[in-house]
Order: sequence, then C-alpha cells, then structure tokens
Amino acid sequence: MKKLNFILIALMGFVFTQCAHNNPIAPEARELTKLEKSLVASDNKFGLKLFKEINKAEQDKNIFISPLSISMALGMTLNGANGETQAAMEQTLELAGLTTDEINRSYQSLIKLLTNLDRKVIFKIANSIWYRQGWTFEEAFINLNKTYFDALVQSLDFDDPNAASIINKWVKDNTNGLIEEIVEPPINPLTVMFLINAIYFKGTWTYEFDKELTQDDLFTRLDGSQRTVPMMKLNGDLQYFENELFQAVDLPYGNELFSMTILLPRQGVDVNNLVSQFSRDNWEQWIGSFSEEPVDLCLPKFRLEYETKLNDVLKSLGMAVAFEPYQADFSGMYTGPENLFISKVKHKTFVEVDEEGTEAAAVTSVEVTDTSAGPKGIVMKVDHPFVLVIRENKSQTLLFMGKIVEPILE
Repeated sequence: MKKLNFILIALMGFVFTQCAHNNPIAPEARELTKLEKSLVASDNKFGLKLFKEINKAEQDKNIFISPLSISMALGMTLNGANGETQAAMEQTLELAGLTTDEINRSYQSLIKLLTNLDRKVIFKIANSIWYRQGWTFEEAFINLNKTYFDALVQSLDFDDPNAASIINKWVKDNTNGLIEEIVEPPINPLTVMFLINAIYFKGTWTYEFDKELTQDDLFTRLDGSQRTVPMMKLNGDLQYFENELFQAVDLPYGNELFSMTILLPRQGVDVNNLVSQFSRDNWEQWIGSFSEEPVDLCLPKFRLEYETKLNDVLKSLGMAVAFEPYQADFSGMYTGPENLFISKVKHKTFVEVDEEGTEAAAVTSVEVTDTSAGPKGIVMKVDHPFVLVIRENKSQTLLFMGKIVEPILE
C-alpha cells in the first residue's frame, strides 16, 4: 500500500551573548492569567516526568532536553487529533481538563509573555507550516495554528531539489544562524508536511565569570574516574538552596527574568537518584526555598550535543495509541482516505556554557505516517555529575533540562 509521511518539526534555538549595560530596566512582568498558570504547570509536570523517564534508560549518559520545545511540537500536533488519540495526548501532556480553545489560547498568551519580558534578553518564537503541493488539509487545523501559534503557512513542491533549502533558510533566519539545517535533501517522497517551531534567545549572565580566573581542575565521573576540565569561578551573593540531597544555585541572565539553576548532588548521592525525585511538587518546593547567600561557585565550561528518539518514552507516558497505524485518529488534521499516525518523535539539542553565558538549541521532530574572592560563605564546587535547568522566572516555564555526567569541550 502507498505510504505517505507527515513530519512536524519544532525547533528551538537559544543564544546567549553580551548585551549593552545601558539598556533600560525591563518593566515589571504582568501577572499570569489562570489559564497561563495552568498551562505552565502542565508543561512543567510533563517536562519533569519526561526527563525522569528518559533518564531511566540513559543513567550513565549526558542528557539535555527542552520540555517547552517538545510540548509545543506535540501541542501543535494535538490540534489535528480526535477521539481516544486526543484524550491520550492531552493526558500525557498533562492538559486533561482544558478545552482545545483553552489550550490554544494559553499557548498564544504564553508566547506573547515570554517574548516581551526582559529588554536585556532577546527572545523570539516563530512557527511555520510547509505542506506538499496538491494536498488539502483541514481548514480548521490550519487556522488554529495560524491564529494561536502565528504560523506561516505555505505550500511547496517537495519534489523540487531546492525545497529543503527553502525550509532550512527559514530555520536559519529564525535561529539567527544557530541551526542551519533541519530538513535533509532530497525530501522523502512520502513526506507531506513540516510544522516548525523556532525559538531564539540571546542574553548573558547577569554576573559574568571572570575569564582570567578560569583554571583547569578535576571532574569526577560516575565511575569514579577523573578528567581535567576548565573550571570557571564566581564569588558573590547568589540565590542558593541546599538540603540533604543537593546544593543548588540560581544564575540569572539579563535583568534576572531568565536563569539557569544548577543542582549538585551531595557526596554519596547519585545524580540519577536525584533525578528520580523530580516532580512538580518537589520542584516548586525547592524553587520556593532559595534565598540570597554569599557563594563561591566553581562551574565547568562545557559543550554538549544530544539526540534521542522519544517514541518509547511517550508510549510509556500514556500516548501509545497515537503511534498505532490503525488506531490513531488525526482526522482533525486530514480526512482523506489515508490514515495518519505518529511514526517517530525525535529530539536533538545543543548547549554550551562559558564565562559570558549560555548557547543552546533544541529540535523536536514528530513524524506522522499513513497506513495505506577568597571563601567567605558557601562553597559550591561543581566537580561531579550535576543537573541544570534553564527557566523563565515569572511564569516558571522550564525551557531546558539537563544532566551532565561528563563536561566536554571539543
């Protein structure tokens, strides 16, 4: 039987670089609406349980994911789901109880909130839909993504050798060149659509590390072996929290509306055991316990590229029906004779941390197929496996989450 593929790609790019010191202070962020708070809580709960599930299979590896990217990719796909498939996806994404309209309006307002917070931080979100010429998709599905995700919708001759280049140029333009290619030419003749979500972030640490203080030091791996890494140093009053499991410090960017939270397990606490404690309740309790303390921080520079296939993880979290060829219901997307189902969800990320800030990017691809100073206070030396979270502090949206078992700079 003839097979046709449908690919949804959500792309998130983050770049952090120096901003002018004379920028005006950002206005105080508005309060979130009840719907926005509900969406953020759902996204964070989904992201935390997804991170835990991935970690079960990758206990001895570096991990770096973007919960927001994955949630947005599946959120856009959700607009084409019906019946049991829609219910399973909503349950997995922790969106059960919200109507489709509430979900879409929440994403729309959250996008506006995140992109207008900090004048010292550039944060942009762009969405696009590229579909094969000659195909007709449900008008309501297209209009929902135009209206709520502000998606550019354009037909394209996928058989044209230049088609992939056209899409990739859009990707490059909307990530400021951070990611140059997401679609490999030539486009598969079975592919009928690409949905792409691009997010771009640019900023620096509020308190930069002094490059002259960076020195080589030892980092201890999970197996007890050691390697030499460039270790950055920062001394000052920082938001800090500790308990019996870990030390934690919060490093802000720009006007402090975005930050990276570092969780360093106590000696004798395995980083995977720490990850197993991740839940929305624990996370909110931990974040709510930070206070300003004098901290001497040592943090390794590192660069990481990560890639994972999310099919099994998402199935285990409750949306297996969306992957079943003869059971998935995406009739909200397409009502022709072909039956569509998700065949692959792939996630790729990149992160680099140095003295000036952080550079990070994430890509989520959902493929749908047819059946037919001297120490004065707290010392925190990040010299063994740790967890990091990049978040927006007003809404508490989790943008990236990672586990670093071996910092690498290559």
